[in-house]
Amino acid sequence: MLRREFLGSFAASLVAPVLPLSRGEKLAQAARAQIGVTISYDPSYVRLVYPNGDVPRSTGICADVVVRACRDAIGLDLQQLVHEDMVRDFAAYPSRQTWGNKKADSNIDHRRVLNLEVFWRRAGGLLWAPAEKSAGDAFPKPLLPGDLVTWMLNGHLPHVGVISTAKPGLETVVHNIGRGAEETPLVAFAPHPAHGHFRWPS
Repeated sequence: MLRREFLGSFAASLVAPVLPLSRGEKLAQAARAQIGVTISYDPSYVRLVYPNGDVPRSTGICADVVVRACRDAIGLDLQQLVHEDMVRDFAAYPSRQTWGNKKADSNIDHRRVLNLEVFWRRAGGLLWAPAEKSAGDAFPKPLLPGDLVTWMLNGHLPHVGVISTAKPGLETVVHNIGRGAEETPLVAFAPHPAHGHFRWPS
């Protein structure tokens, strides 16, 4: 009897405890789950339901990867969050200067990377923004799963992705650059200027 109890307790001690996923790990997991589901890229303006509006999951743009990951993983609706913040302070966002908008538009504002960057800054999520031109894989460490990183592709096209693997030197990003959701080594973005590194405030 004692031997059986000992062996049972010994076996139990060998089983590693299952730790709950962090918010960032959930975001990374939800971003990766879009691979093979979102298989095309379509930047068209679409009228969406509000809140929780989305274009068909088979398509979308880079920002849609992030919007879907946030909804699926942590229950945060960037469509609503960005829209409400823009209604409060439209002048803080680049919509008028960049796209000629005169008021907040819940159909498109959350799908624009420049607006997401402003929202994350205002929410306290900015970790780093380059003071000068920096390579697209030169984000200061540590990078963590679920971190949100942005670039200016070819120096002028805003792009966003979710850090999915954060092992130093082997970091990967889930994003949609034109072929649907895919996972790409961070080093592949080296030619494109890094623009920002964000993490949801705890």
